[in-house]
Order: sequence, then C-alpha cells, then structure tokens
Amino acid sequence: MCHKLLKQYLLLLCILATFQVTAQTTTAIDTKSNRENAPYSRFGIGEFRSGTNPLLRGMGSISAAYSSPFAVNTQNPASYGSLLLTTYEGALEGSSRTIVSGSDKYKTGMATINSMNIGIPVARSAAIAFGFRPMTHIYFNLQDTSAIAGYGNSIRTYFGDGSLNYAFFGAAYRYKGLSVGANFGYLFGTTVYATRLEGIDNTINVSDAQFARIIKTGGIYWQGGLQYATKLNNNLWIRSGATLTLSQTLKSNTDNYWVSYNVSGGDTSYSNLGQKANLTLPMMYSAGVQLADSNKWLVGIDFSAADWSNYSSEGRTDSVANMSYKLGIGGQFTPDATSVHKYFNRVTYRAGFYYGKDYIDVRNTPVNFYAVTLGTSLPFNRGANRVNMAIEVGKRGTETNGLFMENFVKFSAGITLNDKWFIKRRYD
Repeated sequence: MCHKLLKQYLLLLCILATFQVTAQTTTAIDTKSNRENAPYSRFGIGEFRSGTNPLLRGMGSISAAYSSPFAVNTQNPASYGSLLLTTYEGALEGSSRTIVSGSDKYKTGMATINSMNIGIPVARSAAIAFGFRPMTHIYFNLQDTSAIAGYGNSIRTYFGDGSLNYAFFGAAYRYKGLSVGANFGYLFGTTVYATRLEGIDNTINVSDAQFARIIKTGGIYWQGGLQYATKLNNNLWIRSGATLTLSQTLKSNTDNYWVSYNVSGGDTSYSNLGQKANLTLPMMYSAGVQLADSNKWLVGIDFSAADWSNYSSEGRTDSVANMSYKLGIGGQFTPDATSVHKYFNRVTYRAGFYYGKDYIDVRNTPVNFYAVTLGTSLPFNRGANRVNMAIEVGKRGTETNGLFMENFVKFSAGITLNDKWFIKRRYD
C-alpha cells in the first residue's frame, strides 16, 4: 500500500513540476514558460485552432462556399467534388499575443502544425480526401494570491496542458452545379488540469494540497456539407455553401490524483482512476456565398455559429455560453493567372476581416474577438503549385470584470502541390 501511494505521489509531483509559483497580489501569468500561455483555454474544451489552410485564412476564413480544382477546403467537404488534380497540402501556424490585465502586460507565443491534407479525384465528379489537424489547444499557467479563512494567505496555481486532434476521411460527389460531401473521422486527445494550494503564512500550521485530473477523450466525429454553383455569364460565377455538424458525444476516461502534505509530516495521497464519462459537443453550422470572375477575382461572406446549450464535460458546463458565432468577409485578386513574363501578375493577393463572439462566457461576460487578415499565394512553377501565406491581426477578450484582453498576431504558411497521380486516363 505504501509503495502504491508513493507512486501516486511521485506521478502528481511530475505533473505539477511545470508550475512556476511566485507570490502575487493579483492574478498573474507565468511569463517564464516557452509555451503559449492562453488564459481562456482554461474553460470548455480549450481554445479552438482554425484548421483552415492559409489560402482561406488570408481572406477572413470564408470557407463555406469556397471551392477550387487545385486546393483542399476541409471546412466544407462538398468542395472536394471540384478537385481536378491530386492535391497535397501542409501548413504551419504561429502566433504572438500580448495579454493585458490592468496595468500588467505579458507576451506569449507558439508555433505548431496547422493542417495536413490530401485530396484525390476518383472520377469526373467525385473525390476523396483525408487529413489531420489540431482542433483545440489548452495551455495555461496562472497564479492567484488570496486569504482563506482558517488557512491564511495562500497561493493558488492553475495549470492545464493538452489538445483535441482530428484525423478524418472525406468524400464528395458533384452533379451539375450541386455538390454534396461529408467528413468522417476520429476526434481524440489527452488533457491535464492541475491545481496547487500553498500557504504562505508561516504562523499557521496548515497542509498544502495538490490536485490533478487527466482526461483522455476519443470518439467518432463527422460533418456534412453542400455547395451550389450558378454561372451568370461566360466568366462570372456565384456559389453558395453550407455545412452542418450535429451535436455529438465522445467518451472520456478520467484519472484523479490528490496529495496533501505538511511541513511537520503526515502526508496523504489519494487517487480515483478510470472514471468514465461523456463529452457532449455542440451543433455547429455555417453558410456563405461567393461571387467570382473565373481566375481573376473573388469576394464572399461567411456566417458560422454553434449551439452550446447542450454542452457538458463530465457533467460540467464550465463557463460556456449558449451560443457562439463568427462573421467573415474577404476576397482575392490575381492580376493575370496566365501571364508568362510577369511573375507578380500570377501572384494572388487576399484581404479580409472577421468578427465574432467566443463560446466561453466568464463571470457573465461575453468574450468577443475580431481581426483584419492579409494573404498571398506565390506560384513556384508553371503549374498550380503554390506557397500560401496569411497574417491575422486582432483582439480577443475584455478587461471587464477582471478578465484578460489579448492583442494577437497570427501567421500561417503552407504549400499546395498538385499532381496527376491516381487520375484515370480518358480516351476519346
């Protein structure tokens, strides 16, 4: 029994070893970590990662109605029906943010995978795709100093680390102007939440406590979509699109650890392992419309929303709002996609804007966000291969009711390669 308690105690100490604890009189952020410290990722299932390729992020992430013969738009699987060539895509993203809390400012940032996708046309009007992308990210390390009756002055440290990731397979079929598609995959991840309570009043003989919760989550997750394109004249097209993801429930398995220790001895350890529960995710939907002049220009608008009223994680709602939404507008322009002698005429330039309300609601205070976006696609051979880049500059959150304001810059870069592999030869 002693050996088992010792193992549990050591495991908890390893989990909490990443804490950087110093006495503070107000809520503070650990600024020594080389990880992106995102305070709002403490709530719900964490902070959502875009997963949208840099091509779309450069024009406000208007993805519901976007379709291209040479790019994989995983945000609406119906778009796969337009693929003409086997398409390989990979992208990275990075961010830098300044977190403001009263007179205090902290800088933090990160770099990670944005997405990896492959799209393959399998018939004249059908295609499949598969890929991987991080869906949410959790990392926070916060400290707070307060006085607790019977305990004295104390430091409370809150730590979290983990993510949810999505590996999927998709397919689409196009008939005339209508295309329908779906993504089916596995959503999975492991998250650690930990708390430490430490007394700083030496005149009171109290026990310090540490608690950790490790959650492993996994389950099938799917999304459906459709698009409809109408040709207005020889060059002008209008395309509308929509997606729907019904509320879905994933399985979770939780291990809980607790340790209490006293400077005069009498340490105790407790664990509660293998607790099974559910993670209920919201219904999500999006709709958009785009107007395009062949390979010259494109403009569009998107609206997406999610109903979080049925959300729960292990029976908790965890400061989650009833609804979240996002409105994006943007466009792109290519001076002359067929230019032979002028390289920059074949470059595509993009710009956009988005605004929305986040899915968390802390202290009855909504968390809004907005950003201006710019992007470009740089061709590097005579085909459709491109290097895509985008930058987003904006704000998120509020200082109302003691919350945090985030000023952020997000940068994403990726490559799109097209080939004729897997395409069945046709003979007249």
